[in-house]
Amino acid sequence: MVNKVNESIWIGRTDDTEDCASFRYHQVVELANIKQISGGCAIIGFECEEGVRRNKGRLGAAGAPNALRSGLANLPWRFPENAQLCDVGNIACDGEDLESAQRQLGEAVTAILSKGAAPIILGGGHETLYGHYLGVRESIGKDATLGIVNIDAHFDLRPYDEQTSSGTMFRQILEQDPQSRYFVAGIQRYGNTQELFDRADLLDVTYVHEDEMIPGHLDNLMVALDNFIGHHDAVLLTLCTDVLNAAFAPGVSAPSPFGLDPSTVRAIIRKVAGHEKTRSFDICEVNPALDENGRTVKLGAHLVNEAIASFILKA
Repeated sequence: MVNKVNESIWIGRTDDTEDCASFRYHQVVELANIKQISGGCAIIGFECEEGVRRNKGRLGAAGAPNALRSGLANLPWRFPENAQLCDVGNIACDGEDLESAQRQLGEAVTAILSKGAAPIILGGGHETLYGHYLGVRESIGKDATLGIVNIDAHFDLRPYDEQTSSGTMFRQILEQDPQSRYFVAGIQRYGNTQELFDRADLLDVTYVHEDEMIPGHLDNLMVALDNFIGHHDAVLLTLCTDVLNAAFAPGVSAPSPFGLDPSTVRAIIRKVAGHEKTRSFDICEVNPALDENGRTVKLGAHLVNEAIASFILKA
């Protein structure tokens, strides 16, 4: 079930009540149910950290959806007057029943896509991605090829024989869905075991190491993304914020001392979300409970804005 959010979350500075050139997010966003959507972008939150708990990570990401909304609320809305942004609410994980929550998220994502809108999913732990995937796969059909682009320090290809978690999703997908392929940018050489690198090679994962992604020198990465996207019928984009340098994003489950510069992540979001084949976006692992002065939430909100801008401006 999708629970409506309290409209008080969407508050911010008001420079003018009539001149739309002065509007901010909180003056534009419409709280609506999925049946009322007609294009544009639709925000949906996934209040879940059960996958993080199972993966023995630091808890707190379940509070991120509403925190990110608050971060977005005050940002200037610099888009065409006819651009649409809806907020359909949150899906919450009931206790430890991660799998049911992921199925619910998948159903909501499918419904949003059926309305011609781009789902903007606010996680939650990175287990959010599996529900996101379920929805896109249902929308495009079982025979279409799906490219999954992940901006992440970790492969998330752990075994799931005993239970799934925030570290298993991509292995689940690749072993169960022969029509899906996986590209991950930002991999830490010493943030993943050799077994995970071997598993990535076995599953034909395309990956780019963090130290190969230098700001201002991303031409090879952009070419690789173009090639990957070009081989698929549809694409989804997922961002795990632990890929960011911990100096910019301390409020995550697993901080990265040698993580990516925010400008690099922004460039990838613009590239992928702005492509005509890309259907949807999620942001995961923002942890307000561990944040310092709201830095990670603020950066996360700005990166969500980049995704929204990319979807709206390509329409």
